[in-house]
Amino acid sequence: MDNRAEVREFLSTRRGRITPEQAGIELYGGRRRVPGLRRDEVARLAGVSVDYYTRLERGNLTGVSDSVLDAVARALELDQAEHEHLYNLARAANTSDRKRATGTPAPDVKPVLQHLLDAITGAPAFIGNNRMDIVAANTLGFALYADMYRGTARPANHSRFIFLDPRAHDFYPDWDRAANVNVAILRREAGRNPHDRGIAELVGELSMRSDEFRTRWATHNVRRHYSGAKAFHHSVVGPLELNYQAMELEDNPGHTLTVYPAIPGSPSEEALKLLASWAATENIGGFARNPRMQGIRPQ
Repeated sequence: MDNRAEVREFLSTRRGRITPEQAGIELYGGRRRVPGLRRDEVARLAGVSVDYYTRLERGNLTGVSDSVLDAVARALELDQAEHEHLYNLARAANTSDRKRATGTPAPDVKPVLQHLLDAITGAPAFIGNNRMDIVAANTLGFALYADMYRGTARPANHSRFIFLDPRAHDFYPDWDRAANVNVAILRREAGRNPHDRGIAELVGELSMRSDEFRTRWATHNVRRHYSGAKAFHHSVVGPLELNYQAMELEDNPGHTLTVYPAIPGSPSEEALKLLASWAATENIGGFARNPRMQGIRPQ
């Protein structure tokens, strides 16, 4: 990906969303040509010269100090994910071609991690990589995302499912939110791994095939995604409201373990029990790992 273009679009979109009133800048009449802050206003808020900030927004972060990045982040009111993204863009700009790593995660996980997943029996759990692939899961994890495995493509991919499979609109009750979050996570991963060919190919494919993806990708939004709640509508057991906790696996760079427990005693906990029974009957885990087996029965 073009680092200068990434920097330019990220900073300009962040600047465009902040009004002078939000930034505490007093206006003295006259028509403004931009909806958000002007470059000179950001420069003043960050305590740098207009020429220097203009250089940054044109995509040149070479040699920029952490203190300047922090000042720009404060001026643009960046949240934690956006602040980290700016640092990632600066790191990419200051890394020589010779030192650049591909950042490509291994295609498989260690057996001990699959044993860990299998030991989690009361909640869906899976390991994903930075390209939104599900690379391993427990039985409930495969069952939760059964619609992703109705085709033969492996590994199953969250982004392709959301933007290219019509079933995703039923699976996610708030599809717009799911789509926005997915793109924001993928954008963050692209910033953290700017030379990962797999991410670049995925973004290119979705940009070509989905107007919905392309529109969201152009917003340059980023998001950290470590805990919260999600709602699903499963084709077998109906509504599910689950919490989630995601943990990066330090010994497996580019991989994250995510677990979806239900609140004890809730209808969703009962639904997960039904889902586990269905998964065992249909051998969901076996089919998810080997699509040449008899397919999941259509619902």
